[in-house]
Parts: sequence; C-alpha cells; structure tokens
Amino acid sequence: MKLKAIPALAMGAVAIYTLETLNVAPSIAAESLVVQTEDGAIQGNVAVGVENFLDIPYAAPPVGELRWSPPQPPAHWSDMRPAREYGSYCPQLKTLDSANLVVNEDCLDVNIQRPIGTRPDAKLPVYVYIHGGGYVTGSGNKDGQDRIVRTNPVVGVTFNYRLGALGFLALPSLTGSGDFGFEDQQAALGWIKRNIAAFGGDPDYITIGGESAGGWSVCAHLVAPGSRGLFNKAIIQSGACDSKPAAQAESGGIEFAHKLGCADTASMVSCLREKPVADLLNAQAPYYLLTDGTPVLPTNPLSAVNAGDYARVPIIVGSTRDELRSFFQSSVGWTEAQYEDFIQKNFGSHADAVLKLYPWPANAADPAAVAYQVAAVGTDNGNLGAGAIEQGIGGCATAALAATFAKNVPVYAYEFSPRSGPGWYTIAGYQWGAGHATELPYLYPLHDGGIAASGFTPEESRIADAMARYWGAFVMQGEPKAAGLPAWPAYSSNQGVLNFGEGGKIEFMTGAAFQNEHNCGFWDHFANAPYPMK
Repeated sequence: MKLKAIPALAMGAVAIYTLETLNVAPSIAAESLVVQTEDGAIQGNVAVGVENFLDIPYAAPPVGELRWSPPQPPAHWSDMRPAREYGSYCPQLKTLDSANLVVNEDCLDVNIQRPIGTRPDAKLPVYVYIHGGGYVTGSGNKDGQDRIVRTNPVVGVTFNYRLGALGFLALPSLTGSGDFGFEDQQAALGWIKRNIAAFGGDPDYITIGGESAGGWSVCAHLVAPGSRGLFNKAIIQSGACDSKPAAQAESGGIEFAHKLGCADTASMVSCLREKPVADLLNAQAPYYLLTDGTPVLPTNPLSAVNAGDYARVPIIVGSTRDELRSFFQSSVGWTEAQYEDFIQKNFGSHADAVLKLYPWPANAADPAAVAYQVAAVGTDNGNLGAGAIEQGIGGCATAALAATFAKNVPVYAYEFSPRSGPGWYTIAGYQWGAGHATELPYLYPLHDGGIAASGFTPEESRIADAMARYWGAFVMQGEPKAAGLPAWPAYSSNQGVLNFGEGGKIEFMTGAAFQNEHNCGFWDHFANAPYPMK
C-alpha cells in the first residue's frame, strides 16, 4: 500500500510543517474560496480556524419515487452556490443530536474543511468521518473536523446519510432495500474521490473513520464490494462488524408497514411513500442495523472479516473503558434482587460465576453503584445492550476484533479511559466515566455544540491535542507516529493498546493489563460469549 511521503513528517515533527511543504498559500484571496465541483461552483468561508465548504449536495433529495431508492446524482447548478453554512440534518426524532423533530429529506450533503490557504494542487491526505447514532440520529454537521485540520495538514470531510426507516427499511417487495443509507455513504465516498482534488485533497489517499454506527459502517465498507478502492486506511471507534439477515430485516419492515396502515403487499411501498415523514419517524424502530444478504452487503461483515475477506488496509480500532455506562442509567437504584435477576436472565447457568466476579456492589448505598456494575458486565462482555448488537463493542469484543484484523493488516488498538470528563448530559449523582461516545468532543470539539470541549481542563486538553495528532499522523502516513508523543506500536503478539488515561496520561498498556481490566480470561471460557444483554 502506498504511504504518503511528507518531508516534514519524516523529519519527525508534525508541528514544524511550513506553508511551503504543505502547498498552503500564505494569504487568502476571495477567489481561492471558490471551487468548481462536477456539479457546479461553490464558495466557502473561513471560520473556526479552517476553510469551510459546507452543505454540498452529493445526491438528489430522496423524495417521491426516490424515497427508498438508491441515491441518484444531484442536479447541476449554474450560479455560484454559497457553501458557508451547514445544511439540514437528515430526518430524525427529537434527541440529544437534534433539538427538534427533523423532517427535511433534502439532506444528502458533504462538508469539507481544509487548512487555511490550501492550494488546489496541495494533494493533502483526506480524512472522511462517518457519524454515529444507532442509524437513527446524528449528522455530519455536529462532528466538524476543524481540530484535526488545524492540527495536521489534512482535508477533513463529513457527510449526512439517510437514517432510521428512511435509510434502512427492508421489505420483500422493495428491491435492494435494507441498506439505502449505506448506499448513500458509498455515493458520498464516490463523490469525494471524484471531487476532492479540486479542494487540494489527494483522491488516492483517503482514510475513512467512524464511531458507533459510523464504526459499524466502516467495518461494512471494509467488506462491501462497492466500497473497494474508495479509501486506503480505516478507523473504527467504538464500533463492531454487525448486520442482520435480510429475512429478519424484512420481517421488521412488514411490521413497520402494517403499523402505518400499509398492509397490502402490492401497494405497500407506494403507500409508505405517501406517508408524512413525522409518521414514519414515530413508527420506526429504536435502532437499525445494516442488512446482509443484499447486493450492497452480500455477507455479514463479521463473517467476512473472520474469513479474511476484507480490504487490506491499515486500521485503528478501539473503544472506551466504560462503554455501557452511556446506556444503563435506567438501572440506577436497582435492588439486589433486581440485579441478580438481570444476571440470571442474561447468563443462565453461568449466572453464579458472573455474580462471583461481578457481585452486588459493596458501596450499594450509592444508587448509581449498581448501574456501574451492570455497565461493567456489559462492557467487559462486549455488548451494547438490549440485544442490539450480537457482536458488540468494548472490552473483550474490541480486543477480539483487533486480533482478527491483525492477522492480515497493520492494526493500532487504543482505549479511551478518562473517567472524570464530561458525559452526554448531567444526571444528578451519576458519573458517566469513559462511557460510549465520551471521547468525541476530544476529537471533534463541536460534537455537542462545543459545551464539553469549552470546559476542558489542561489535562483533558492534552488528551484532545494528542488524539488529534495521532489521528492526523495515521491519516498522513498510515501509522499513528507523532513526534513528542508516546510510541504507539502495532497490535501484535503482545496485544497491547495505547491508553488515553486520567490526568492527561498517555501510555502503552500491555495486552495482559487490558485483558485483566476487562476479565477477558473469564469471558473467553464461555463458548457463547459475548452474550447479548437483555
């Protein structure tokens, strides 16, 4: 695989890049913020310390007959198109990600950010980030790449894709259904590859990355035939390699259609296309998975990875120390009987062994203590909860995935473990710890509107800076090697991980230490582990 030759990096210091070595001009002319894409000219702006080109259509609005159809090319435009502000989120319910119900289906756009003064011939490495949100929420708008772009000579890209039932509904009568949102991702990656050179990016040096559902998507792109050749490095943050069979997805799709009064098989799709977006959102499932057994995703991603049938590219893979603390707040205040019943339902004949290793907490006077213990069981075992993910994230499942990839490609594993940082929102008496998605503000400071990043301590800022530099180094050269930072060796026989820890500490963690932290020796004794949490 080609590695980018960047002289300043070879000298060993990301910070000593010059405008000359970066092909970045020392001043900004207004015309330099005009870019000609294959569909028309756009004009960006300078904000948050980078040049921004936002809300660029990569596909036509998926409305009318295009609802539940593969993405189609956007219409060309002749006038200059302003590209200074983010566009709409894709339709989703009111959540942490969207303050209001979003019903605008005209949302398939790309956002591009580059260092100030980048020349068209710069050929900078490109990082494309795919947002998470359980395939039902989120947007590329909230995960701007400005920190990574300010820290490294790279072009950062995000995009939107169809979510929920609009993106992942599967029906027997709808050809190719189940993965239209994933096809959107492929269409976006194709558009980026064809157009990124006009923005000063290198179309032959593209890294894709994603967190949560974005991480699941990255794994799927590694195995999907239609994604081959669109990237040459990958980053999986708190993701897994999961999907559901077409028959299972179609069964859920039929149930969804009946709920909306569209029971006739012959007219089911046309009936659903006439429904208001709000009705579709209110009837859809709480989360979705990709559908395998389709032309887009012929094979379950994990099966393909286990068989070695995936793109041979360098990979970063990792998770947070307390993944499931972000999902089990409902267990705050459980009684001992409720906790033991939970363990019994999930682990059956192994329940006693699990309770011996994860007993009723000694500090149970704290109502949140039992929730932390429930989260520890789920994180170590490696499942997201509620049966959502059969091969889940965190702990031992992440270690197993890293080891599988490492059989064929360079892999760099990490764990994000600061427990004192901000969580998703404030819950009185509850500590999020290093829960799922708590690392995102460190890399993408506008992830939560900038609230978390604006309150970082000096130690947290040190972690944020280091993560941005490691990620940038990987995008630039295929390995996370950054001057002045601890070495991050490839995942090999010692199965060690780089630990982003408390107090701004960054240190290499041996495989034995990681396995002990998550009791992987215990879970490996169970042939059916990891268990789906209920």
